[in-house]
Amino acid sequence: MHLFIAGFESVPDPRAENVRHDLVELLVIAFIAVLCGAQNCSEMAEFGREKLKFFRRFLELRHGVPSHDTFSTVLRMLDPKALDAAFGQIAARLVAALAKGGVIAIDGKSLKGAYAKGEQSSPQMMVSAYAAGLRLTLATVAAKDRNEVEAALEVLGLIDLKGKIVTADALHCNRRMVSTIVEKGGDYCIALKGNQASLLSDARACLGRADKVKGARKPAVATTETKGHGRIETRVGVVVDAKGLAEHHEFPGLKAFGRVEATRRIDGKVTTDVRIFALSKKLSPERLLVTARAHWQIENALHWQLDVSFGEDAARSRKDNAAANIAVLRRRALDVARLDQSKGSLTVKLKRAGWNDEFMLKLLSQMR
Repeated sequence: MHLFIAGFESVPDPRAENVRHDLVELLVIAFIAVLCGAQNCSEMAEFGREKLKFFRRFLELRHGVPSHDTFSTVLRMLDPKALDAAFGQIAARLVAALAKGGVIAIDGKSLKGAYAKGEQSSPQMMVSAYAAGLRLTLATVAAKDRNEVEAALEVLGLIDLKGKIVTADALHCNRRMVSTIVEKGGDYCIALKGNQASLLSDARACLGRADKVKGARKPAVATTETKGHGRIETRVGVVVDAKGLAEHHEFPGLKAFGRVEATRRIDGKVTTDVRIFALSKKLSPERLLVTARAHWQIENALHWQLDVSFGEDAARSRKDNAAANIAVLRRRALDVARLDQSKGSLTVKLKRAGWNDEFMLKLLSQMR
């Protein structure tokens, strides 16, 4: 608990000096409430009142637990970047464990319930950098005006990329993105689609020529097969050089193209999906398959879990910075819960944390 108290002390208080409730204490209650399943400010306040005796073991709470209006006001005013940075400091030891060559996936997620009246088609969005191997959020930024590209660039500026492989979908296949990655000492494996039509055409030509090569000069191919839930998926990966094309297309760091062909058989129905990647490092075909697959963890292990276990899609906090700040709390609560190796689903663990104070403290102590 003291680790979180110390971490939150770095968050600037946007309120006037004559406030009643201490910001650090408010953030501690809000975070632990979210860790135990709270989804809005009213539930944070109610959780604090029900756990008052527990919180007074660590917090002074001279004026008791803040009201839901106070939680709402503070979270609307607070800078989400500062809040996320505080969590970054708390998790610094865990982030240091990210191995060389580790995959950092970049992707955005809409907060579907966080939209202004009459603007349901334009909900707020958060862009995250996710360490696939650690299953840990490294940084999260609110996308201003839903500009996912600019938010992704901002996220990259917040984290150490040296020796890491950054993955992203085709939206982020642009010169600014790859320049930033290369300049910060990282490598990239980014999906290549029609938004880079000329580069995609040359990538297909390079791969097509490689397919026609015979004998010992034919590029190596890697194949994996997975089975489960009535589905059989076969994935075939190949990597070829992109000689001279970095300069031709003014695409910094480009060294190779990769292709992953996935064939799925479900109840006798066969579908095939082909994905092409721009690479700043000529990976082995086996490594390409692992890297491409690791990217999907940000969808399956982060975004999907935020909806299922934390109800993010249904959350209606939307005014000012409230949605972004609560989104940061959810992502960091997920990090903490994920560290626990005991049996049981994530949803059950969140409930157990709310029911059992000692289990809650066990979860929090894992960040040391």
